[in-house]
Amino acid sequence: MVAELIPVTFNKIMQSPTYTVIILGTDQKRFAIYTDPQVGQNIQSYLTEEKRTRPLTHQLLHSIFAGFDIKPLQVVINNIEDTIYFARLYLEQQVGEQKMIVEIDTRPSDSLIIALMSNIPVYCRKEILEKAVAVQED
Repeated sequence: MVAELIPVTFNKIMQSPTYTVIILGTDQKRFAIYTDPQVGQNIQSYLTEEKRTRPLTHQLLHSIFAGFDIKPLQVVINNIEDTIYFARLYLEQQVGEQKMIVEIDTRPSDSLIIALMSNIPVYCRKEILEKAVAVQED
């Protein structure tokens, strides 16, 4: 059975000293992914185009991808256990005549910044979106 994928978009990020909340979703439903403050600071530094003297991990990965001609394709939020989300990052590399697609286990918070940097879509499996607790915004 092929899982139905629903496109989700990045809505906002909220920070506190002890955690970061990333809001994703559709027009009909938004949900929250919680992560550590450093991940949130990294996403915010990317969104605000803050200049750093040294590359952060996501910038390093972006450079590695470019150096090896690896193209990020998509992110899929594919599971939830309790309140912890799981995701897969899909990468493509052309080697000669052969095209390889690799699926990598990742935290949604880490893959989201790669998606933003690479301008690739983020999807959520339909059944996971249905299980997600909706965020009510004022």
